[in-house]
Amino acid sequence: MDQQPRSKTIGLNWKKIPLHLFFFGIMSTISFSQNRIDSFLKPSDTLNFNRKKTIILTETIIGTATLIGLNQLWYADYPRSKFHFINDNSEWLQMDKLGHSYSSYHLGRFGAELLQWSGASKKDQLLYGAGLGFTFQTAIEVLDGFSSQWGASVGDIIANASGTALYVSQELLWNEQRIIPKFSFQQSIYPSQRPNVLGSTLTQQILKDYNGQTYWLSFNIKSFAKDTKIPKWINLALGYGADGMISGNGEIPKNYTGFQTTKKRQFYLSLDVDLTKIDTKSHILKTFFSIFNTLKIPSPSIEFTANERVRVHPILF
Repeated sequence: MDQQPRSKTIGLNWKKIPLHLFFFGIMSTISFSQNRIDSFLKPSDTLNFNRKKTIILTETIIGTATLIGLNQLWYADYPRSKFHFINDNSEWLQMDKLGHSYSSYHLGRFGAELLQWSGASKKDQLLYGAGLGFTFQTAIEVLDGFSSQWGASVGDIIANASGTALYVSQELLWNEQRIIPKFSFQQSIYPSQRPNVLGSTLTQQILKDYNGQTYWLSFNIKSFAKDTKIPKWINLALGYGADGMISGNGEIPKNYTGFQTTKKRQFYLSLDVDLTKIDTKSHILKTFFSIFNTLKIPSPSIEFTANERVRVHPILF
């Protein structure tokens, strides 16, 4: 008797599988994957040495590689010098200093949260995790100090320290973050005048164009007023920005042919959302909220600028 082909005796006939069972299998697989990811992201109740070792090793490798890359790709194009300091505290209406403080705060926060994920003690989180931003950015200042084009800035170092201190002091005082630095950006008209300084692409402008940046301190209302009926994720935000800057010191560059500008400070009052206060049992969402809690949520805002009328923005980014 002839044997049936082997593929027909053990193979699956996909056409005969009910459609609802097919999708059930797909969704079960996705759900299983999500559960594994969620379980992986859940902070350890006790010290997980392997997690802690992985965090320290990964941070060391990434930090070292970044500094080496900056040294070779950026600083190598400029003459070296003896280590020196500069005073740039009056430049860019201090917007760059706020950027340093903001970055130091959130790098330190991420460092502390990673150690919390490993089950490390609160002391270790604050000593080794929260100092990540200050350590990394101070290393960049050292590179600046050996470059004749720049120089180490005492103001930058103080700003780095202030960001770290803001995180650590709140953990020691309240065991939570009630005041969170945040960032927002909207394109300004100035990069077209000096694209080499203020950026020629959107990505460059987000980093370089201080006219389009706004730095915020987002205050969690419920944390300060426990009895209020305001939702615990609603924040009140105070913002600072600047406008009219085509150079750091305000001087008109040589051969500049663009329009004339006037430097001015801008202050904002707005509402915000603390994403980390939104209730969820999903560690995937908690991780997502933690990352994006660095950004100010677009919302109605009031702008105060010296010698100008008060402006109301229906939505400010």
